[in-house]
Amino acid sequence: MSAEFSDAPAPRALSSVFYVYDVVREGDELVYYGEPLVDQRTLHQTAWPLFDERGYEVSIESRPGETVLVAEPARESGAAFPWTNVALAVLTVLTTLYAGTQWYHVDPLSLDVVRALPFVAAVMGVLGVHEFGHYLMSRYHDVDASLPYFIPIPFTPIGTLGAVIKMKGVMPDRKALFDIGVAGPVAGLVATIVVSAVGLLLPPISVPAAPAGTVSIAFGNPPLLRGIAWLLGQPLAYGDGLAVSPVVFGGWVGMFVTFLNLLPVGQLDGGHVMRAVFGPSYERVAPLVPGALFGLAGYVYFALDAPNGATVWLMWGVITSVFVFVGTAHPANEEPLDRKRLVVAGVTLLLGLLCFMPVPIRIVG
Repeated sequence: MSAEFSDAPAPRALSSVFYVYDVVREGDELVYYGEPLVDQRTLHQTAWPLFDERGYEVSIESRPGETVLVAEPARESGAAFPWTNVALAVLTVLTTLYAGTQWYHVDPLSLDVVRALPFVAAVMGVLGVHEFGHYLMSRYHDVDASLPYFIPIPFTPIGTLGAVIKMKGVMPDRKALFDIGVAGPVAGLVATIVVSAVGLLLPPISVPAAPAGTVSIAFGNPPLLRGIAWLLGQPLAYGDGLAVSPVVFGGWVGMFVTFLNLLPVGQLDGGHVMRAVFGPSYERVAPLVPGALFGLAGYVYFALDAPNGATVWLMWGVITSVFVFVGTAHPANEEPLDRKRLVVAGVTLLLGLLCFMPVPIRIVG
């Protein structure tokens, strides 16, 4: 073994799970050729901490006729300026600003465009706080994660498809998987509640009368939003050419995103939480989620006569089917969660249910 890799685990350290017959340096990687003595999951769970404590990332690869362990020095994240993240965030500000002008009924090419800035702050705030919750907890557990990538989508009601972060490397244990998975929804819910309350306390806006025969979109109100409005003594709807501040819709977005992310399947936050709570056995239950969403779509279509609402759940039935196929994270250490985390899981999932609405979108007119 070369001096550059002298601090890497010696082959004998792997003898209980992997018979090593050769170690070769290939560029920046150290490749252990050998024969696995256990199943791949056990091999990874045993090898990962040996490499991690020495500052290496390790993966298992299948090559023609053999299995290899590939180790490379862990890279420091965040060294380069995140130009892509910044550029996407700026573009998303512009697309949400344009969407906001439609809610405030102002000319997007006039100085009145500044009236839509509270809408931009509300939408990007709830989405950004959600993703930064994941990011900060990833850094806490030394899991390599990117800054949030916002997704600008022009000419839509909110101007964005949300935001995501990318994580690389191995999830060390179920505690880290849980903490990272639950941090986004918890942080996002706090931001959502604040944004909703602020929006409800803002004065209503004037809206022009819609021409006869105009098709409009109506959004359902989840129990959490109705509860906040009740506590504040504020209406969720006005008459006589008035409407609630569009900032409230920013809160609605946060609630809908929270519910979708807490669907207990695959790489969604809910999938991470449930996998951390129940361990590998949950992977046998996750395939039931798409079927439940297809059933919900049928109920909304036939019983509630809301084809557009049914389309939302039909689409998410397809999306979660893909997540089931891809699978969930596999932490290196399967030690069960402590009681405190189990309580947090229960409370978070309950709050997620308060964000559910059978018919999130309905076409009116």
